[in-house]
Amino acid sequence: MTSAISGISSALAGMSGLTGTSALLSSPETTATTSATGTDFASVLSSSVDELQSLHSTADTLAAQAATGDLQDAHDYMIASTEATLATDTVVTLKNSAVAAFTEIMRMQI
Repeated sequence: MTSAISGISSALAGMSGLTGTSALLSSPETTATTSATGTDFASVLSSSVDELQSLHSTADTLAAQAATGDLQDAHDYMIASTEATLATDTVVTLKNSAVAAFTEIMRMQI
């Protein structure tokens, strides 16, 4: 399966005859799938989803402890639950923005 980044790079390469695209083609952000730190988008996305899952697991564990009476401080559960909710809201917002940007790119006429 072709990645979205390589598809965009190949689409930009096909536009090399257009005026002003040489700067786009020569920039390292469009020609490479790794950043200066050496991590690519897929690994960043994967680690973010893993972190989100971890936050929800922690909140679920603390919720079970609160329900059974084993939790010493109820505010620990509330903090973990709020963190998980905010992280989920952030991921959903970023996903919606990415889908909107992709849709807008697909509507562009070449």
